[in-house]
Amino acid sequence: MPPAVDDRDAGTRPPPDIGIVVPMYNERENVGPLVLAVQQAMDGFGRSYQLLLVDDGSSDGTTEAIIAAEQAYPNVQGVFLARNYGQSTALQAGFDTTQAPIVVSLDGDLQNDPADIPWMVETLEKEDLDVLCGWRRNRQDAPVRKAFSWLANRIICRLTHSEMHDFGCTLKVYRRDSLALTRLYGELHRFLPALLGEVGANIKEVSVTHNPRRHGRSKYGLDRTFRVILDVFLIMFLRKYLQRALHLFGGLGLMCLIPGLLIWMYLTSLKFMMGEDIGDRPLLMVGTLLILSGIILIGQGLLGELVGRLVYTAGGRAQYHLKLPRKLHKLREAQTPTSAGEP
Repeated sequence: MPPAVDDRDAGTRPPPDIGIVVPMYNERENVGPLVLAVQQAMDGFGRSYQLLLVDDGSSDGTTEAIIAAEQAYPNVQGVFLARNYGQSTALQAGFDTTQAPIVVSLDGDLQNDPADIPWMVETLEKEDLDVLCGWRRNRQDAPVRKAFSWLANRIICRLTHSEMHDFGCTLKVYRRDSLALTRLYGELHRFLPALLGEVGANIKEVSVTHNPRRHGRSKYGLDRTFRVILDVFLIMFLRKYLQRALHLFGGLGLMCLIPGLLIWMYLTSLKFMMGEDIGDRPLLMVGTLLILSGIILIGQGLLGELVGRLVYTAGGRAQYHLKLPRKLHKLREAQTPTSAGEP
């Protein structure tokens, strides 16, 4: 079932300059204060904006609070998911809904400060960035949670060769054309900058304000830290082997197949040259298992290559993405004739 969105004036109202996407799950007490905080931050900025409150299957009255906010404020729109899909899917629903050229993601618990949005948008534009990520340098969380988060961030940095300090900060500013390069599912929203960096996005991290939670309960437990670390291995696989699965599985297969064949050759020479009985030797079983494992792994690699080919051909996914530097784009625009009579 697709997310229910409000398409009032769709096609007639020009898209806003900025789309602010806020995933919310059981955050009834934070809806009103969040809308007011965003309004105070953006009203003096001089840019049109749309606040998208994505209800991720809440059960505490968040849905009704979002509906009330939508009726009270013309630039607030609710996006209502049929059930609780998780933060990644909620963010993707908001990204799909907004038509703004600049998209901001923001937590719904008011720990991210909406007052940071204007200067972050200006920094993105001034420094010609594709993604600007927030870094909660002074986190207002429990010491245990901060310790586990620090550990997870360090592991992620080491395994992904990234220089970011804070993968878990939801406050980020994107150019919409960059978001079109990938899609979120599972728990991959934390790794969106790393995924976009793989396709050439220009990314920077800046310190942002972090407030203590005033209303509601945190949805994050320590078990999520370990799930995030497991997701890192998925990201590593997607980054390195999505288009060449045979390199991974084929390499592992050869590491099994070659020793297995050598064992068989050794045992065969004992059988026919020395006349020894090899049927009860454990080494025969080891060699057979290695050969079978090698054949299976190489077969998986070939199957992965076929699936990848389907993804990039029948699935319509681009194998690569072109990027026109914005400075060159401006130069080309300046050189374009303004009227038909000009050469």
